[in-house]
Amino acid sequence: MNKRVLLVIGGGIAAYKSLELIRRLKETGADVRVVMTKAAQHFVTPLAAGALVGERVFTDLFDQAQEFDVGHIRLARECDLIVVTPATADLMAKMANGLADDLASAVLLATDKPILLAPAMNPHMWANAATQRNLEVLRADGRAFVGPNEGEMAERGERGFGRMAEPEEIRDACLALLSDGPLKGKKAIVTAGPTVEALDPVRFLSNRSSGKQGYAIASALAQLGANVTLVSGPTALATPAGVKVKRIESARDMLSACEDALPADVAVMVAAVADWRPSKTAKKKIKKGDAASAVELTENPDILATLSKLTKKRPALVIGFAAETDNVEANARVKIAKKGCDWIVANDVSGDVMGGNDNQVMLITRDAAQSWPRMSKDLVAQKLASEIAEALKGKATRRK
Repeated sequence: MNKRVLLVIGGGIAAYKSLELIRRLKETGADVRVVMTKAAQHFVTPLAAGALVGERVFTDLFDQAQEFDVGHIRLARECDLIVVTPATADLMAKMANGLADDLASAVLLATDKPILLAPAMNPHMWANAATQRNLEVLRADGRAFVGPNEGEMAERGERGFGRMAEPEEIRDACLALLSDGPLKGKKAIVTAGPTVEALDPVRFLSNRSSGKQGYAIASALAQLGANVTLVSGPTALATPAGVKVKRIESARDMLSACEDALPADVAVMVAAVADWRPSKTAKKKIKKGDAASAVELTENPDILATLSKLTKKRPALVIGFAAETDNVEANARVKIAKKGCDWIVANDVSGDVMGGNDNQVMLITRDAAQSWPRMSKDLVAQKLASEIAEALKGKATRRK
């Protein structure tokens, strides 16, 4: 890879995973430097990290040997990417508010390089309103995130979101951000998950979509170098590394978010958008006996057709998904003609696709069809991303 990565190790129990991350990054050919906070040194030692990177570890903002030539500025600039593992609640708060009272926070404030954060903290700390506010500020500042994941915590009996992503996941996120891949410079829009259409303050219409396939596609496109905007309905999934997420609920919100993300080179419409919504949303809870007469449905906007038929700002490649239970190819071809899109990825949902980890799809273009074997949703995403990269090469960005 021949890239320079500055690893900032924060003060949390997950700091021990940073040692494995150093090894994983060096396996890719990256040159790794390490900055450790004072708190981090309670969990791992500078000696251990230094032995793995093969040079000294930087710990002190007021190190006379380094700061005579403004060492923290050099550290901030002499890299291609800064990775923060673990990104503690304290470090996130400092970054969101522009504080710089130690070497790590000074480097993070002084850099003009991409920053990837791998949060790790107690689930209650992660869910705290202050942390969530800081998260939104950092996302708006263009910082990338990987995790946190859901799982067992260091504290006995604690479980939830707050577990740091595994070293392999963080390495892959680094590779995505450092990618000079075939989609470098291309912009992609991906939709994922269900939409939610409110009936009243406590009820809604929705579907079983988990969002897994859309999130996997967004991640795969980012790994090939694309600038990806993921428009997501409600899911329990972590934000893919290097991907900008716009979270919505209704179909109308999803369409508006997609239009705001234009222009783009490719749009991949994976979301399971509700076909209908209530004509009126009741301001008060609908009583049980009134439900049959109170709910009247109206059709939602067709997001795929709207983007496909744009006269201005139409993506060069518009891809729809068709969830079918029978006559998969025939029904998908009808959809291509009706919607005006370029490709359809038709998936057979007669099994456990919605919510499952595997998928079986057909990639259908206007003049061909490829039937792919059943595989994981991650592999489907990688294969589709490769097909998109091939289609967008040079003059192939024109609609066929």
